[in-house]
Amino acid sequence: MKISEMFRVKDYGVIVTGGASGIGLAYGEVLAENGARVTLMDLDRTRLNREVKRLKGLKLDVRGMVVDVTDRPAVHRAFDKTVKDYGRLDVVFANAGIDSGPGFRQMGPAGRNPEGAIENYADARWDKVIDTNLNSVFTTVKAAARHMKPRHSGRIVITTSLAAERIEGAIGAAYMAAKAGAAHFMRNAALELAKYNILVNAIAPGPFITNIGGGHAFDPNVQKFFAGLVPLGRMASTEEIKGLALFLASPASSYITGAQIVIDGGSGLGPAD
Repeated sequence: MKISEMFRVKDYGVIVTGGASGIGLAYGEVLAENGARVTLMDLDRTRLNREVKRLKGLKLDVRGMVVDVTDRPAVHRAFDKTVKDYGRLDVVFANAGIDSGPGFRQMGPAGRNPEGAIENYADARWDKVIDTNLNSVFTTVKAAARHMKPRHSGRIVITTSLAAERIEGAIGAAYMAAKAGAAHFMRNAALELAKYNILVNAIAPGPFITNIGGGHAFDPNVQKFFAGLVPLGRMASTEEIKGLALFLASPASSYITGAQIVIDGGSGLGPAD
């Protein structure tokens, strides 16, 4: 197979949750740039409309749907409508997620953060993070499988995190629990759905500059902090995740399932020199 065919996604029907910004937007953009028909689902109507208008201005086949991924019936309705309109569903990115607030350690200088301590961590915050970052993954994969199984074909990519593999005390506990759960659920789904030629994988980003957590990653001081932890010496742009997203969505990854691929600049190896 020629390289041009290995990465061919033209006319694929694609859904991206959390697609109005950051990593989700990068997923949708790269698939659309390569000829796929993409539906971006997000709760932020203003940002979603702005990005869809921008991408349509580039002559890309993109549309937006305002969907709360914690509303299970709404997710299924959105999938049903998309499949009806496209006539097919080839790729789903289960990407929607939120920040979990501070962990028990301070970011930067050593020290404890009382707000992130277990006994002080708000129950409502825990529930919201688990519902958005873990339960919605189950709902999204369930909706995808329902449409992909009859066709015996499909790709599902879950956004996990480097936090699914190691503990980081500056990150709220709910985020790590949710991402670790999503990673293990991905493996279970991959095993179950392999019979139907549905490949299920995960992308585990490290320090990327996105809007999550109120956009604190755009702060030069935060970027400087993470630069000291990453062997490549910097945080990543969302442009740098596009190649991996296209790979997992395309025929090039036809024998990969149940894998969590880390993209972190080497930060999982330990601090930079």
